[in-house]
Amino acid sequence: MDGFIKVITNLIIEAGVGQEHIFYNRYLELPGFFRPTKEWDLLVVRDGQLIIALEAKSQVGPSFGNNFNNRTEEAMGSAIDLWTAYREGAFNKTVQPWLGYLFLLEDCPASQTPVKVKEPHFKVFPEFVNASYAKRYEVFCRKLVREAL
Repeated sequence: MDGFIKVITNLIIEAGVGQEHIFYNRYLELPGFFRPTKEWDLLVVRDGQLIIALEAKSQVGPSFGNNFNNRTEEAMGSAIDLWTAYREGAFNKTVQPWLGYLFLLEDCPASQTPVKVKEPHFKVFPEFVNASYAKRYEVFCRKLVREAL
């Protein structure tokens, strides 16, 4: 994911942010609420204010099922931890930071084939029924945005 981080860094520089405010290879820790710190993949910190925190993840086969659950739990946990720490004053008193999640999924039959769901007690939300892992990640990312995570 380093190449993507470099591209994003260049875009941030082109937008007028000085290199001295961009951190992608060191000084990546931010305080959390539920844990002491979390290391991000890219930070922009200017004038004592967190401007951007970005996490970049990827997944390749063959174990899409277990990895899907792990990746979604990690992303939700990181977002909730950051937003709670922000609310509790761990950083920034005025500016709300921008939180980003970049995810790259291997395009292969195993990621594109519909997957069955188990519903022994309750029905799952319809958007997950017969959805591939690629579709599940798409739904997940849309829900993260909708929930402001």
